[in-house]
Amino acid sequence: MTPQTPVRIERDSLGEFRVPAAAYYGVQTARAVRNFPISGVRPHGACVWAAAAVKRAAAEANMALGVLDKRTGGAIARAAAEVMDGRLADQFVVDVFNSGAGTAFHMNVNEVLANRAIELLGGERGDYTRVHPNDHVNMAQSSNDVMPTVTRLAALSLVERLLPELASLEKALRAKAREFDSVVKAGRTHLQDAVPMRLGQEFSGYAGAVRSGRGRIQHAALALREIGLGATAVGTGINAHPDFRVKVVERLKALTGWELRPADDIFETHQSFAAFAELSSALKVLALELIRIANDLRLLSSGPNTGLYEINLPAVMPGSSIMPGKVNPSLPEMMDMVCFQVVGNDLAVSMAVQAGQMEINVMTPVVGYNLFQSLDILRNGVHVFTERCVRGITANAERCQANAERTLALATALNPYIGYEKAAEVAKEALATGRSLKEIVLEKKLLSRAKADRVLDVRALAGPSIRRKRASRRKAVGGIS
Repeated sequence: MTPQTPVRIERDSLGEFRVPAAAYYGVQTARAVRNFPISGVRPHGACVWAAAAVKRAAAEANMALGVLDKRTGGAIARAAAEVMDGRLADQFVVDVFNSGAGTAFHMNVNEVLANRAIELLGGERGDYTRVHPNDHVNMAQSSNDVMPTVTRLAALSLVERLLPELASLEKALRAKAREFDSVVKAGRTHLQDAVPMRLGQEFSGYAGAVRSGRGRIQHAALALREIGLGATAVGTGINAHPDFRVKVVERLKALTGWELRPADDIFETHQSFAAFAELSSALKVLALELIRIANDLRLLSSGPNTGLYEINLPAVMPGSSIMPGKVNPSLPEMMDMVCFQVVGNDLAVSMAVQAGQMEINVMTPVVGYNLFQSLDILRNGVHVFTERCVRGITANAERCQANAERTLALATALNPYIGYEKAAEVAKEALATGRSLKEIVLEKKLLSRAKADRVLDVRALAGPSIRRKRASRRKAVGGIS
């Protein structure tokens, strides 16, 4: 607000304060803007939408219970519906790092809805005799039950956007598993030669990890459907109609289409943020798996002349400002960075969750900020990773086959025929001389040529086709895939 900005004077319990005349927000928001110039980051759109949904549901519940007149309540509900549709987005101006329990953002919402409702009733902004932010918009509510509910609803909406991207990534990895099913390569344990396997098996494992991560997130999100609205200040429901708890959740359920339910133990929901920790933890575990997968892709594509070079990643941009022709694994590197941030965000959420004291946890803003960022960047990162990297991966089949035939761990297949000790001697000699295991076995007459060909057949050692295994599973369950 500049000295030339037209203002109106509003009053709260601390006295008078200047508010931009054109603003839909009011005095408490204006104070918060001055008090919290912290990050420059404004509330997440999902958080604004969720807050408006809560306010609309509360107004409709209070009207149905006969404690809020229909003219006032109807105007509040209309104003909230407009905000849910994306209007007045520029009026939510409080920094994400604001007052404990998110009271500053909560009052920002109350004031914007009050002033828009006043307009709808033909009044002027700031005339709270018509619609009051606290008495009407905030009827039967407190920051202490509203803000955890807002965070739950916003997180649920963002989880809904993330899950399809994870399903797409899993599907893309499954497609690569089928595509690479015939490609035999050397397995690696401890980053050392291991027995042969199929490249498709490796990608099948990646797909399974993504599927499991998606399941953990879905399970964690179930706890967010338990709603503590109606607890008001400390869980006792002071100033709320006895039936408000049930009625407001019914309205929220209708507005969102989600299977929401009133909290079984309103005091637990009021005091504990464990549900947020569980979701954040599930996001962290997914991030750890994605880091592992991205780093495997970096290793498998390393080279081309001095690394493994068993797969090709799509070339999306030049890799060096000084080395001509260099192409880096840019998209797996991006995925790593996204996931590192998610892991860090989980620590912030964990610290905030354990910081609850007595009847409430005042750290709602930082919980929400970190959860929402994790959900956003995972959704965007996974989408780009899937579409611009995974779908375009190709196999260097000849390189994979050569590595499979050179791995010293092929000696493992000799154990049942010549014993561990002799097999180890053969492996040592192969390493020292650069000759193949088969060549040494035949020279020492440890196996016949026919048996050596069969025992050291890398394709057979790589195990059955994943297609055959999946077909067998379908047959075992009556053909249901």
